[in-house]
Amino acid sequence: MPAPHGPRRRARIAFSDSAAKQLDSITSEAELHALDRALVVVSVDPEAGDPIPGDSTGPRLRQYVDDVERVRLLYWVSALGTVVVVAFIEV
Repeated sequence: MPAPHGPRRRARIAFSDSAAKQLDSITSEAELHALDRALVVVSVDPEAGDPIPGDSTGPRLRQYVDDVERVRLLYWVSALGTVVVVAFIEV
């Protein structure tokens, strides 16, 4: 049975300036592959990560951790859920 609103679209991934610098410093093919897998997870399901407690003055940060691939992402999701902005990368 088809989904009532059609297939779910992936959110677009964007990087903060600091995350872009972190991305530029990754040279290992294995680390890039692990990061790519984590980015796919949050683009398909932006709520995959856990909310980080904080106040309501800024964007609501989430943390996605993949213990197998050893990747940690801090990110926030746009109001419509169409863009995931990655603020911090740890591989």
